[in-house]
Amino acid sequence: MSGTTTAAAALRRRAAGAGANRWVVLVVLCVSLLLVAVDATVLHVAVPAVTEDLRPGGIELLWIVDVYPLVCASLLILFGTLGDRVGRRRILLLGYALFGVASGLAALADNAQVLIVARALLGVGGAMIMPATLSILRQVFPDRRERALAIGVWSAVAAVGAAVGPLLGGFLLEHFWWGSVFLVNIPLMLVSLPVGRLLLPESKGERDGPWDVVGALMAAAGLFGAVLGVKRLGGGESVGSPATVLPLVVGAALLIAFVRRQRRRTHPLVDLTMFARPAFSTSVGCIVLAMLALVGLELIAAQYLQLVLGLSPLETGLRLLPLTFAAMAAGLAGARMLRRFGPRRMVCAGFCLTAFAVVLLTALGPTDDCALMVSGFVLLGFGLETTLFGAYESMLSEAPPEQAGGAAAIGETSYQLGAGIGIALLGTVMNAAYAPGLSGVPGVPAPASSAAGHSLGEAYEVAAQLGGVAGTALRHAARDAFVHGLHVTLLVSAGLLLLGAAMALRLPRVMQCEAGPVEVPAPRDAAESRVSV
Repeated sequence: MSGTTTAAAALRRRAAGAGANRWVVLVVLCVSLLLVAVDATVLHVAVPAVTEDLRPGGIELLWIVDVYPLVCASLLILFGTLGDRVGRRRILLLGYALFGVASGLAALADNAQVLIVARALLGVGGAMIMPATLSILRQVFPDRRERALAIGVWSAVAAVGAAVGPLLGGFLLEHFWWGSVFLVNIPLMLVSLPVGRLLLPESKGERDGPWDVVGALMAAAGLFGAVLGVKRLGGGESVGSPATVLPLVVGAALLIAFVRRQRRRTHPLVDLTMFARPAFSTSVGCIVLAMLALVGLELIAAQYLQLVLGLSPLETGLRLLPLTFAAMAAGLAGARMLRRFGPRRMVCAGFCLTAFAVVLLTALGPTDDCALMVSGFVLLGFGLETTLFGAYESMLSEAPPEQAGGAAAIGETSYQLGAGIGIALLGTVMNAAYAPGLSGVPGVPAPASSAAGHSLGEAYEVAAQLGGVAGTALRHAARDAFVHGLHVTLLVSAGLLLLGAAMALRLPRVMQCEAGPVEVPAPRDAAESRVSV
């Protein structure tokens, strides 16, 4: 009976992939990705406006920006494996609906607390959407050559979303209030829900035994606690503070317990033996390091462009376009580069190129240097997208098709975890390098210097209150301190990228193309037909 059941499950998988036009499915999945990618970046250019209107504290501001990737990373494994059980399309469509409702709540938020809750709900919706898109993509593109091309298109759309977010946000901020940046999600959701229901195939994974609810909750709580601890450090909390130590310790303990539980269970929630494959584990590590560098730098770059150079939100979005266009080009050329150079050289070269771009950007100063910025952003975008493409393709191809949901959840967890840790870690480095530059400014009282040390935006507010010579001196000192902090942060990021290049040496040298999809013979009798249904 088990053999017949396996054959029946194979028939269902085959029907899910072949019964729909896979390229049309790719378009729908790319729209799903666009929905999440736009929301992940649209807030970046709105941070100064949010700060001015809602007056959040330093920790609240970090929560507003970081709660989305934090919650999303925490719940990816839960919803990725749940999709394997109840249907990936079903989870995807529920994610669309929640995303739309949460976007409306965020747009109408009148205080920092409501905005944080809305962003958390957006993270829940994102956790429903992201693993489903990747697992469905793995399902409908069984051939590795076609899948590499599909992932290239998919990643290029991610770059488009990253660009459209700041640009659209800047345009909306020029004409409307900051809450309008969230309203763009609602039309996308209204289109995606009926189109996804009509065109996407339903698919489920081959999972025997009950779904491990306890394990899913342990993973979610463990990831939440671990990243929360890092976030507290990013907000300026001391290492020995109970508010920092407790989440870190509890999170690490829950994750260790989760791993031990999965190893003991006959039917684990996530097959951790995938990490025993060097290509899979290395790809996951590369995704974390690449996202850690990218998201933290994007947030700091938006503040540099607006607060140091004095550009408008729309001009800031336009300045970030070269990075996005370069990333789009790398995504579309990724399949060809992967076949020619192989995963190892492709990912390693991407990390090295990105590190070079980051070091090049350390030449930026308090005055505008457009040519240097464009050059650095182009190299940065092409290098990072090359890295992410090679890592994602290797990770998905290394995982067996029947474990697509778990592999997609792990990949997206590493993506979101890297983004969340990146904002916290690079934000911590930035604050540590920025704050000391504001001590001892002539004519500025110690309380004013302390308040100005929280962020460059607060420093400008304090300077405006002081006025006169002291206010001007504080403003100049804060700007110079921010530029110094930017340089230090860039150098730390370059070191992490070189670490990623060394890690990538464990990837396969050549791209191992799989055989085409295996034809499953039709059922030979009525009994087998009933089983397959």
